[in-house]
Amino acid sequence: MKLKQIVVFCASSPGHEKVYMEAARMVGKVFAEKGIQLVYGGGRVGLMGGIADSVMENGGQVVGVIPKFLNSKEIGHTGISQLIEVDTMHERKAKMNNLCDAVIALPGGFGTMEELFEMLTWGQLGLHQKPVGLLNVDGFYDHLIQFIKHMVDAGLLKKENQDMLLYANNIHDLLDKMDAYVAPEVPKWLNLERS
Repeated sequence: MKLKQIVVFCASSPGHEKVYMEAARMVGKVFAEKGIQLVYGGGRVGLMGGIADSVMENGGQVVGVIPKFLNSKEIGHTGISQLIEVDTMHERKAKMNNLCDAVIALPGGFGTMEELFEMLTWGQLGLHQKPVGLLNVDGFYDHLIQFIKHMVDAGLLKKENQDMLLYANNIHDLLDKMDAYVAPEVPKWLNLERS
């Protein structure tokens, strides 16, 4: 699989540790070098702004998707290739999904988690076959990875669905895993896309 457009979900704040921003900027640089277009939430602040700035500074392409109510608060990034304005948060996620080949979550809060798990759920239901990954910056996602394993151990999540979530500590390893990703078979009664 050749990844050409990747959605990145991440925080609209920089966090307390400088390593988060360093990682966001490194991802942006790598995307630009590899010719991968960044699709993201359209903000100019926090890790969101950091990754977008880095892609642009390194000659890459960035598409932001932002709801009107957020853009009206003047947090939309005006220095990117394209900023698409939508009406709702739901439209934002649907548009981002339509624009991407894969999804990566960098460190973030509730919004990042909600977006990540919706994309995983859509994959579980057969609505897409895209790789979904965590960039586990400085162990940020260690507890989440353990919790997902606990879901499997508790019999509430299938192992093949756990394996849908790829993760690595650096962007190069994560992209390699995403390039090699093969989506699990979805039960016929759930396979909405291919029925």
